[in-house]
Amino acid sequence: MGIRAKDDEREERIAMEIIVDAYGEEEQAMSWYYYLDEKLQFPFTARCMHVEAKSPLQAGEEVVVLNMAPENECRDSMWVQVE
Repeated sequence: MGIRAKDDEREERIAMEIIVDAYGEEEQAMSWYYYLDEKLQFPFTARCMHVEAKSPLQAGEEVVVLNMAPENECRDSMWVQVE
């Protein structure tokens, strides 16, 4: 996935809908968590685009996403539960 050009409309939507009342990194992460949990429709198929050390997935691997990971695991990054 390439780097996207900055989209002012998208940035405004993020600021006004997702992190409007969030102060600090942890509150912003939790705002994202609840936004994604509400907006995503589970299950869905996803492809791993970036390898993380604590993830068993390989780049390009497809998985079925079942749900968001528990809230306490998403305080700095968003994680999901997969099949």
